[in-house]
Amino acid sequence: MTAFEKLDRFLRNLYDTAFYFAMMAVKENFRDYIRRAGPQGTPTDEIVLLANGPSLRDELPELIARGEHLRKDFLAVNYFAEDERFTTVRPKYYILSDPTFFRRCCDWERVERLYAVLNERVAWPMTLYVQFYNPEHFDYRAALPNPLIRIVRFHSQTYCGFPSLGYWCFRHGLGNGNYGSVIQNGEYVALQLGYKVLHLYGVDHTFFDGFCVDDENRACVRRTYFYDAAPQLKPLMLTSVNPPRPYTVHSYLAEKCELFRGHEILARYAERIGARIVNHTRGSLIDTYERA
Repeated sequence: MTAFEKLDRFLRNLYDTAFYFAMMAVKENFRDYIRRAGPQGTPTDEIVLLANGPSLRDELPELIARGEHLRKDFLAVNYFAEDERFTTVRPKYYILSDPTFFRRCCDWERVERLYAVLNERVAWPMTLYVQFYNPEHFDYRAALPNPLIRIVRFHSQTYCGFPSLGYWCFRHGLGNGNYGSVIQNGEYVALQLGYKVLHLYGVDHTFFDGFCVDDENRACVRRTYFYDAAPQLKPLMLTSVNPPRPYTVHSYLAEKCELFRGHEILARYAERIGARIVNHTRGSLIDTYERA
């Protein structure tokens, strides 16, 4: 690397780092909510994280048959509570990180059903993690009055800048590793809670199955979740803005590139703090973690 390239990288990192801290000061704050709240009950050394990929249809019955839910802590995400096995698994932790869960758009009726299901079914102490970023000031406690559900916020401002300083931010609960998937936020939370081995299931990440552009020039993908009866071809909508807008092919591919880079950041962070992330998902596109 030439002297000019080194100077260019230094100046870019300096700008990105300063911009990150400015955004945290304006949009969020510098409190580590995850560690302040601590783990739910007495944690085990290992935790199972359930994503919603189609492989979970086969993996979840195997996990239950082996009694993994009786020996390890579990973390679930998004609409897992709608599955009848939710009350069998009884996850200690639950993550909601998509803006659709606080923004009244894009299938809000289903979101309301999810909150009703969580209120009704949770009969054990459970921690729900939600984004600090909530510009609409959605009241999670009003939607989830169940006293057994503890609500804890986490930061979601993307960190870019000097890598070594980034790890300091991660250890102190600030920002994230460019995560583009709810399960990545789950991994980060689990690492912050002190779990030493993270077991991933349902992280197929087959984001390009059925990816196409329809006759109306809309980018579409064949969405497959373990709780869906059949895959559905749906237009892709960017929900991080309000109102949501359609993805372009370029913006969708760019976002997924960042998502996989986020897995690389998480893998390095886990190694740095002496933890392991093990991917048990058959056919997963993630090439970063140790394979079971």
